[in-house]
Amino acid sequence: MTRLRQRLDNLPVGRKLLAALLVLLATVLLVANLAFISAAYWISQESVAPQALQTLGKLVATPELSRHALSSPKAAREVLERLENYTPLRAAALYDSSGQRLADVQLGEPLQLPDYSDNLEHWRLSEFRSTRAIELPQPGKAPGYLLLVASSELPGAFYTGTVTASAVILAFSVLLWALIARQIRRLITRPIRKLEELSRQVTREENYSLRAMRGNHDEIGSLADAFNTMLGRMEAREQQLKRARDDAESAFSQAQSLAEETRHSNRKLELEVQVRSKIEKKLTGFQNYLNNIIDSMPSALIALDQEFYVTQWNQEASALSGTPLDEALNQPVFLAFPSLKPYLQQLKRTAEQHRVEKIERVTWRRGDEAHHYALTFYPLMGAGGRGAVIRIDDITQRLSLEEMMVQSEKMLSVGGLAAGMAHEINNPLGAILHNVQNIRRRLSPELAKNQDLAVEAGIALDDINAYLHSREIPQLLDGIAQAGSRAAKIVTHMLAFSRRSNRQLAPCQLPVLIDQALEIAGNDFDLTESFDFKGIAIERDFDAQLGPVPATANELEQVLLNLLKNAAQAIHLREDNREPGRITLRTRRNPPWAEVQVEDNGVGMPELVRKRIFEPFFTTKEVGQGTGLGLSVSYFIVTNNHKGQLEVQSSLGKGTCFTLRLPLTAPAEGIHS
Repeated sequence: MTRLRQRLDNLPVGRKLLAALLVLLATVLLVANLAFISAAYWISQESVAPQALQTLGKLVATPELSRHALSSPKAAREVLERLENYTPLRAAALYDSSGQRLADVQLGEPLQLPDYSDNLEHWRLSEFRSTRAIELPQPGKAPGYLLLVASSELPGAFYTGTVTASAVILAFSVLLWALIARQIRRLITRPIRKLEELSRQVTREENYSLRAMRGNHDEIGSLADAFNTMLGRMEAREQQLKRARDDAESAFSQAQSLAEETRHSNRKLELEVQVRSKIEKKLTGFQNYLNNIIDSMPSALIALDQEFYVTQWNQEASALSGTPLDEALNQPVFLAFPSLKPYLQQLKRTAEQHRVEKIERVTWRRGDEAHHYALTFYPLMGAGGRGAVIRIDDITQRLSLEEMMVQSEKMLSVGGLAAGMAHEINNPLGAILHNVQNIRRRLSPELAKNQDLAVEAGIALDDINAYLHSREIPQLLDGIAQAGSRAAKIVTHMLAFSRRSNRQLAPCQLPVLIDQALEIAGNDFDLTESFDFKGIAIERDFDAQLGPVPATANELEQVLLNLLKNAAQAIHLREDNREPGRITLRTRRNPPWAEVQVEDNGVGMPELVRKRIFEPFFTTKEVGQGTGLGLSVSYFIVTNNHKGQLEVQSSLGKGTCFTLRLPLTAPAEGIHS
């Protein structure tokens, strides 16, 4: 199909017109014949055949012929055979009064005629041919039926006549086509061929002075005029080209000299481009190097233009603000870093007055922890105008170290005072303990001298002892002795606080020490009335992986007692008692430390109190209720004697948590204070 189409496309114009005309004539003839045959068939089936069948039915339905036809199958057969020579009839059948088929006759391929007249209507509805069912009356009986089926074919004479008429029309069409072809050849094909031959001659001879004949005043004549116009312009263009060729030859020598100069210039430009490319690579590498340096800084560094839009942003700034680099660049700094909004005035002063502004300390949340930062604003001068540079330093660790250094200096400064107080207190304590011992000895009935003096005085020593026991004097003496012993222990700790001491650390089980401290706290704390330490809920959260820790047991026990006492008092001071008091005790293995936490849900403390909580003689209690030495001594025991850490975190109204850290391994040498 593609090849035939290509051949048709390549035919000359005249032949294309003739071929199109021939196809048109053949199509018209074919369509006319088909339309004529279809109309004849429709007329035959819709009008002629039904009328013929109706006529045959009336002939057979005459009383004499219908009685004869329905008398027997043989008679029915004879009547039907008379109808065989009738061309429009395709089939016929006779049914008696009982509805049974007596006989039938068919022309051509047999049809499936119904055996009983009851099925005639259904069969006729499914048959596409024209049919008639004619009732044959019988006196005294049910009528019979004659079924007539028309033929669907046209007569042969119709086809013969149609073919003959088509042949005549075809012959006339061919004659007409030949006449039209001759005129097409004269009016179209020959003028086009003359133009084609002229174009070939012009191409072959390159002679643009030739001209085509004008011919008729039609499209081909207009094409000849256009062709002549084109030849005239081409002739003029040829002359111009000859003149231009002469001018080009004269300019060629000048172009050669200019080309040589251009080559030299291009070489210079290539060298300059190479040098510039090397410089750009070095600048890019240097810029990347500077960016790497800025990103590696532990401080957040932000550069701003005069409108406070971000021009430089390092990785620490992204980590601190949560804004990535691609989102922060070319954005207002207060959108990229909202926490800097309160410091707009300082930024303006830095950019406008060209001076450094500092904010010594701000506190921002980073994750779940509060961190402290120092802000410094530097003026920035550049080609784009004034701007500013923001440096943000994390000073959390530095502040912690400073607090620890301050605490250590305070502990050392109080050493001399503690030593003097310890020596001054030791003397009356010694007298108290010695006199208590003497009173017990002088009241003892076992000493002979006591018996003798009692006889001389006329007093029974047993009666005196009975009186003293009834008045609980021995218990009071025991209380004096115990208080003196505890005071002596405190003095001993104060002496250890003020001078070097060598201690041998021993492995201790922290859960055991915590339980002992709890037992002592429950028995010995003399808290206010209506407050019972045993009424506080104690929650234990001990790490099973934590083994023995090198420590001094009695000193750690004293620290835990102080922490438990403070927790109980903080719980007692609460105004809202809807939530029961609770102290949570935890141990954790967090190499290189063993951690102990004492957490309460008491009143908590403000930040100013938290910073001074470990200072000697600092107390928030009323006069006469606290000395301010409990936590300072505990801090000294942990940090100096055990080389550990003691920290406190507190929220006002929510509670306090003390964290005690001890090294998991003892130092190689003795511990000195």
